Amino acid sequence: MSDLLRSFVRATANVFHPRMLWLTLMPFGVATVVWGALLWFFWQTLTGATNGWLESWALTSAMYRLFDTVGFSSLHSVIAPFLVVIMTIPLIVVTVLLLIATLSMPGVVKLLTRRPKGHYASLEERRGGSWYGSLGHSVVTTIVCLVLLVVTLPLWLIPPFFALIPPLLWGWLTYRVMTYDALALHASADERRAIVRELRWPLLAIGIVSGLLSSVPTMIWAWSVWLLPLFPVVAAVTIWAYAFILVFSALWFAHYCLHALERLRANEAHYPAITVESRDVSL
Repeated sequence: MSDLLRSFVRATANVFHPRMLWLTLMPFGVATVVWGALLWFFWQTLTGATNGWLESWALTSAMYRLFDTVGFSSLHSVIAPFLVVIMTIPLIVVTVLLLIATLSMPGVVKLLTRRPKGHYASLEERRGGSWYGSLGHSVVTTIVCLVLLVVTLPLWLIPPFFALIPPLLWGWLTYRVMTYDALALHASADERRAIVRELRWPLLAIGIVSGLLSSVPTMIWAWSVWLLPLFPVVAAVTIWAYAFILVFSALWFAHYCLHALERLRANEAHYPAITVESRDVSL
């Protein structure tokens, strides 16, 4: 069984552990309170501004006339809220990701390495990262991802880029954030860099799959705009779904990275002359 599949199976088995389910509630609660308050107080302002922006477009007027022709005049009032939701979703998902990385990932790693029953209980802690390092790394990586998002927006209108760019960006962001936190406690800084350099493509693949899984609650959220009275309830459920999927992703990354760390140290034990530091120098 490949390391990717092995870590996926183990993450699936662990994600329903009571402690893992509890770890979904912390980021869910914070994200729900913060974004719920923002949308509650600024919903009318946001939808009003969006509606005004839409009405200034000739294309929007033509679209509204088409709705009237086919008997869907009621859709006029849905377009602006729909766009607000679509623009808000990436920010909410990034918020949940950062909360998972800073609040939940330490608990994930602790579950997998606790003695005596953890999968990786024998791993020595070399503390190549810290909580503040994780926060700084996550914020910088997120800013870079958002800049890339803005720069590539014109390409989203061109097939097939609209289907390729979002999962690639999300996969890159997820793997950069999750990998640091998965290895921060047990790997040295040199070991972490060596693992990321050697396994960047499998790690990116895990990030992309996690992004595709996250698209499921996104679709549910988008469709909830058509049922505006139920939107707050559906929004809360989908935020928890994001948290659940990202905790699963954290488990997947943790299993894969910690196993890679075990393998790296086993190789060093067999070939002590070939250390991480010496490989870095030779490169």
